Amino acid sequence: MTFTLSSPAFAAGGDIPARYTCEGDDISPPLAWSAPPDGAKSLALILDDPDAPDPRAPKMTWTHWVLYNLPPAAGSLPEGAAGSALPAGARHGLNDWKRPGYGGPCPPIGRHRYFHKLYALAVVLPDLARQSKAQVEAAFAGHVLAQAELVGGYEKKGR
Repeated sequence: MTFTLSSPAFAAGGDIPARYTCEGDDISPPLAWSAPPDGAKSLALILDDPDAPDPRAPKMTWTHWVLYNLPPAAGSLPEGAAGSALPAGARHGLNDWKRPGYGGPCPPIGRHRYFHKLYALAVVLPDLARQSKAQVEAAFAGHVLAQAELVGGYEKKGR
């Protein structure tokens, strides 16, 4: 079987519902994964937007969410995953707002793509004390067994 990542809230390539954005409740969507590879000791999840600030002329990738030490056997994250809703042992890194936790899509212009990247790791990472995406990626470099991805799009409606 193939390592996969999906959401009951939106289809791959489809629109992320407003509920999960700055125009809604700004909570994380439910996510589910299947078939993590043998030997996976933890998972890391990174949600980012490579279309910032303008998809016609992107200048940066904006990080919306960093999680690590997710247990592979958990199989899913509930809607609004934060604090006690996270599986035991899971840790937040810092998003590009310099805060832990989820920050939903809030594109300033146009329809942006949001990449939910799930990494199966051969290690459990030490507590990285709320590090940035780059620092978490550096910590798991060389330990990635597989990667799954779910892409959704969003364009603000309230204009």
